[in-house]
Order: sequence, then C-alpha cells, then structure tokens
Amino acid sequence: MMSYWEMIGLAGSAVGAGVINAVAGGGTLLTFPTLLAFGTSPVVANATSTLALVIGTSGGMVGNRRHLQAIKPWLWRFLPASLIGGLIGSALLTHTSNHTFARLVPFLILFATLLFLAQGFFRRFAGSHLDARGARPPGRIWWAAIFFQFLVSIYGGFFGTGIGILMLATLGFVGMHNIYEMNTLKTMLGSLLNLVAALWFIGAGLIDWPRVAVMTAGAVVGYYLGSHYSQRISPARVRLIITAIGFIIAAVTFYREFMR
Repeated sequence: MMSYWEMIGLAGSAVGAGVINAVAGGGTLLTFPTLLAFGTSPVVANATSTLALVIGTSGGMVGNRRHLQAIKPWLWRFLPASLIGGLIGSALLTHTSNHTFARLVPFLILFATLLFLAQGFFRRFAGSHLDARGARPPGRIWWAAIFFQFLVSIYGGFFGTGIGILMLATLGFVGMHNIYEMNTLKTMLGSLLNLVAALWFIGAGLIDWPRVAVMTAGAVVGYYLGSHYSQRISPARVRLIITAIGFIIAAVTFYREFMR
C-alpha cells in the first residue's frame, strides 16, 4: 500500500518528466530515481517508468496535434527502425545488467546535446546535399540517419534517458527546421519504440502496476503542459531550453556515475 507522500512524489516526478520529454527528452532521470527512492528494484523501476511515460505521451499528442499531418512522411521513414531497435533494446535489458551501459549514458547525452547545439551546421550540410528538386536529402543521408535512429532506439528500449535529444539531433541532420514539428515527430517515435519495450516488459512481468497508475496520471498532465505551452515560446528560445536541459542532464548523470 503506497503512502500519500509516495503517491505525491511519484505523480510529481511524472509531471516533471512529461514536461521535459515533451520539450526535449530525458524525463526518465526524474521518474527512475524517484522509483528507486521508494524502494523499487532498478530493473522494475526502469520498466515501470517506461510504461508510465509511454502511456502519458497521449497528453503530448493532444498538445501537438496540429503538426501531425506535416510529419507523416518523416514518420514512415523512421518508424521501422524505431520499432525494431526498441524491441532489441528491451530484450537486452531483461537479459543483461545495465551497469556497463549506464556508464555510457553521460557521454551519449553530452554528445547528443553538442550535436543539437551545432545542428544549424548539420542542416546547412544536409541542405547542400539535397537532390536536384531540393525536396529531401539523398539516399545516403537518409540511410545514415535511419541507422542512427536504429541505434538510438536500441538504447531507448534498454534504458531510454536522453533519446529525445538524440532524435532531435538526427532530425536536424536530415534537414527538418520547424522545432515544433521536430518535437512532435520525436515524441511520436519515442512513444512507439517505448510502447514496444513496455509490451516486452509486461510480458516479462517487470511492471509495478499500482505505481504505473499513479505515474501515468502525472505524465499525461506533464506531456500536455510541456507540448502546449512550449509552443508559446519562440523557436530560438525553445532550442535554448532544449540545449540547457541536455547539459543539465549530462552533468547529473556524470555526477551520479563518476563522482559519488
């Protein structure tokens, strides 16, 4: 039986995670440690956090619904790699200790944040390689981006922290420039690959259902608030917020893994 303080703590962390994930990604850094603090084992905490946040994504979809039509062509290109990668990553989690991979998390997040910070350069690079019609990057750039999304999805299924920033870097590389459409596509891909992972975790019996119920309610609210109110800020400021979140998450994970 959960205490009121535990329910408040879990719901509050899920609200914060939903806001962060709707803007950039990395909300697992709030929900995962909170579950651990209330006595949940690490593997169950990871699986429970994944399921709660993927259900909560519905709030983000409502907030970003105006951009769904525009991202459909991009979605179909990245979806297969996302689903396959998410399945592989979740299978690895249930058979492998996450200690070694967790040590890589700070470096991955820092690398992704630096990429996102420099995405203007990468977008200009991609633009210089557009086909003659200027409609989209050529095949070699698409395949490189899809392969990177596949690797991101494996990581997402395994642990998941920072996949939003990694995906935003990929989308900037292939030439997307509307930050709101990028956020919508990132949220869609992240939710679908995490759905695959969550189904695997359910089958493996790794879900703490009472805690999932509490955190899902908070995540729905957080996703909606993050996706809705971030659109009232200028694109340049949204990019600044995303970059700041990335550096903060990197600093926290470096401290957690190497300084304590």
